[in-house]
Amino acid sequence: MAMDKRQWLLTFAATAALLLAGCKGESAPQNDLGAEIDEVATTLVEQPLLHSTSIAVVYRGQGFIRHRGDMETGKPGAPTDATLYEIGSLSKTLAGTLVANAVLEQRLSLDDDVRTYLKGDYPNLQYKGEPIRIRHLLSHTSGLPNMLPEQANKVLEDFTDHGTPAALNALYEGYGKVGFLEDLHAVQINKAPGKDYAYSSAGTELTAHILESVYNTDYESLLRAFFIEAAAMNDTRIHLPDAQATRLAIGYHSDNPVPTTAMPQLPWGASGNVKATAPEMLKYLRFQLANSPVVAESHRPLVTFDSDFSIGYFWNIVSGDTLKGTYYAHHGGVPRSQCYVYIMPKYDLGIFVITNQSGNETARAMEATIDTLVKRIASREAAVSR
Repeated sequence: MAMDKRQWLLTFAATAALLLAGCKGESAPQNDLGAEIDEVATTLVEQPLLHSTSIAVVYRGQGFIRHRGDMETGKPGAPTDATLYEIGSLSKTLAGTLVANAVLEQRLSLDDDVRTYLKGDYPNLQYKGEPIRIRHLLSHTSGLPNMLPEQANKVLEDFTDHGTPAALNALYEGYGKVGFLEDLHAVQINKAPGKDYAYSSAGTELTAHILESVYNTDYESLLRAFFIEAAAMNDTRIHLPDAQATRLAIGYHSDNPVPTTAMPQLPWGASGNVKATAPEMLKYLRFQLANSPVVAESHRPLVTFDSDFSIGYFWNIVSGDTLKGTYYAHHGGVPRSQCYVYIMPKYDLGIFVITNQSGNETARAMEATIDTLVKRIASREAAVSR
């Protein structure tokens, strides 16, 4: 469900067999990019345990969507444009965008003490007089645990255990905003906020609470209203009406051959409960690449950890990559799907890849797919420039 900094960097450094596909001939015509995406999608679903994939790409204004594989073992049928996916922690980047908008609207400041937006006393949300500020939530430097309730972190220690989805479902049954805010009283901050990276979905849930307080509306309504207006994303949501439930992608956890249950509902859902189709994510890529003032603010580094890695408004920012240039990325994972989003201004390129399987090697396979596709696009551009 979440990746710490070390896991993130290891994943980015990994190479996989998919890279052996190499680059196609440099003289390949521009309109063959769809065929290239077809090929890498087909190669991806040939990897062990992977069932199906959807890929959305925006490259220099041109959009592509491809679906490959069978969603359910033994039942032919690929995903479609109507398939709703759980995008997991990619949800955080949408929350970050909403905060960036609130900052530009001067509704809040990144340096606000988070307790300003909490009712009651939270003397624990500070370390030696230094409070947790909104910028610390966005950059995963707050010192908050990954998940609340704390028991969820124990469950996630053995993510690939077949019992993990059921254990999470039981833990979050009936657990809502009231329970979260009660548990927040018991959190202990053991170091000064703003210094050390510690991935925190709880921090994103608290961010959603702050946004609700600022705008005096529920988080999902705020999310939908903003992205409908800014990106025409009409089919992105947190809660599914009963009439839409059949569109939700089936998925597999680890090496369990039996389809598993959906991600349990978190108190606000901002950290991992957004559902979207591939066409919706294509719109999201276009929105990101258009680089409006809100997007530019959300991509602004808030904390720099080293010369290659910084964090924006929940965005991982990677610099110094010779092939990709500076790019913005995020991984998302729930017990039955994993995905990536990449925004690469160097090529005016956005890539979204999702699979309906979630295991230890899923992220590496998708990363290798993206690397292959970027290499081929780089080869095309090099050929054109000659």
